[in-house]
Amino acid sequence: MKTSFLIVLALLLLPLSGCNTFERRAQEKAATFDALDPEARAKLKHGVIEIGNTPDMVYIALGQPDQKRVTSNNRGQEETWIYNSYHEDFAGTVHSGYRRVLVYDHRTRRYYVYFQPVYTDVYREHTEENIRIVFKNGQVASIEQPKG
Repeated sequence: MKTSFLIVLALLLLPLSGCNTFERRAQEKAATFDALDPEARAKLKHGVIEIGNTPDMVYIALGQPDQKRVTSNNRGQEETWIYNSYHEDFAGTVHSGYRRVLVYDHRTRRYYVYFQPVYTDVYREHTEENIRIVFKNGQVASIEQPKG
């Protein structure tokens, strides 16, 4: 009974998972994607963006940005999309407590309690800005990426 409930729950939640693939994004923005020439479609499929691309084209190529910022100044308004990369680094092993172990001694016919140390691997999460795209008047005006 419990297993069948979990299977039904998984099937109900599957459509909500929303895989963020190029194909899904191109289908979502089909009007924009279908209007492009084959060369531009190929560039977007490989994640290549250029000055002059629209926000829809950038979304198709790279997906939803991690951050969006709006800047207003005397020259007008700019929108900045920021894409990050995430990774973890091994930081070492730490003592995290003790585990109680119950051991039966056949000779004495008694149980003995021992405490074993428990160690846990520790990882540190890192977020790095990968690409920053600035839009002016509905088009990519600048693309910033780390060098190297």
